[in-house]
Amino acid sequence: MHQRTISDIAAALRAGELSARELTQHYLARIERLDPALNSYISVTAEQALAAADQADARLRAGDAGPLTGIPIAHKDIFCTDGIKTSCGSRMLDNFIAPYDATVVERLRAAGCPTLGKTNMDEFAMGSSNETSFYGPVRNPWDTERVPGGSSGGSAAAVAAGLCAAATGTDTGGSIRQPAAFCGVTGLKPTYGRCSRWGMIAFASSLDQAGVLARSAADAALVLQAMAGFDERDSTSADAPVPDYGTTLESPIDGLKIGLPKEYFGEGLDAGVAASVEAAINEYEALGATVSEISLPNAPLSVPVYYVVAPAECSSNLARFDGVRYGHRCEAPADLEDLYKRSRAEGFGAEVKRRIMIGTYVLSAGYYDAYYLKAQQLRHLISDDFRRAFEQVDVILGPTTPSTAFALGAKTDDPVAMYLNDIYTIATNLAGLPGVSIPVAPAEGMPVGLQLIGDVFQEGRLLNIAHRLQQATDWHLLTPADAA
Repeated sequence: MHQRTISDIAAALRAGELSARELTQHYLARIERLDPALNSYISVTAEQALAAADQADARLRAGDAGPLTGIPIAHKDIFCTDGIKTSCGSRMLDNFIAPYDATVVERLRAAGCPTLGKTNMDEFAMGSSNETSFYGPVRNPWDTERVPGGSSGGSAAAVAAGLCAAATGTDTGGSIRQPAAFCGVTGLKPTYGRCSRWGMIAFASSLDQAGVLARSAADAALVLQAMAGFDERDSTSADAPVPDYGTTLESPIDGLKIGLPKEYFGEGLDAGVAASVEAAINEYEALGATVSEISLPNAPLSVPVYYVVAPAECSSNLARFDGVRYGHRCEAPADLEDLYKRSRAEGFGAEVKRRIMIGTYVLSAGYYDAYYLKAQQLRHLISDDFRRAFEQVDVILGPTTPSTAFALGAKTDDPVAMYLNDIYTIATNLAGLPGVSIPVAPAEGMPVGLQLIGDVFQEGRLLNIAHRLQQATDWHLLTPADAA
């Protein structure tokens, strides 16, 4: 059952072939049996999930079921969940029980989705490998000696291993798309503002975006449909109509203009990844699309720009975690200064501390103009590159990551090498654009991700383009068992 699409499972629920409780029990049993080797969950909420499943069964019997009623999902542990620990993968929030639901959680709960638990993540979403979590690293279900990607690595691993039907994630610089690529699932980062950030603990407020990880583009469309829309509680939420994503999934792509950024196919791209992406390009051409080379000349600047802007915003957002109002508090502080210093030193991990210090530095007097202001100017240039590109093409295509998943511990001592894993994804966040990663042909037994980037609020078009490839191929149907 866990290998079926959400639509197939929903049809089985409506037909009475199984109940939401039986389905939820199935996933909970898989979590209990398989997750100790993966560490994809921080919290498993079996009691709440079964209660929600019973409510879903009541709706199914009453004929009041929607497309997601009874579909068990998981939430990245960055979304507040009423009465459940929301830790952000950090010791700082290890004792925080959220008193309310994030908007994304609220909407999926209203859609009838039982919540199986909260997935593991890089601490405060800072990382590209899911190795910075206070709760230990997540392991890739395709090869448990490799990373699943980050920061939404727990969600990606859980979906890939069949430990939930879909999962929420957040993407600040590639944190949905990169782990989706490493774990062989579909990962969608919507346009900035498409999904509410209310109740999503902030890392970098101008970059963070909620999204979804699922087995297919069609599944992602169903989940996004429930998540998306304006929220008056979020000042960054876009007051724009949400289309019916399902109605355009099957649209033909004859005449589609695909742009290939030359900057994404040069030095640093693994040959196996390049070959897999090339095979997917050939499939698109067979479906009637045309392909041309384009240029995003400022794309190589996206990594240094991001690692000025994001730490600056994180240093501000994380200032609230001081051991006074909430979060970890040190034992027996000598005075207020000691309380602040030791609480933050004990509560935050090394990567979070690194980014707070960088951010504080670039915002300080004397350095603001040289670093932060310059980064914002370059951010505009990166956005302008995309604007010009979309005057020529309908969609931009490239690899999601330079390589397949790397070994656990391989890059933990080299922050720059770790940061470069997001070299193809960061520019999309800086420009606020939607992007999706879908699995293509594996390379040496490991998943490879293909990234599609669209213009603002073109999630429906991206899902359509992704879906048409998934109709023509079976790459997205491969599971970790196929790597054996």
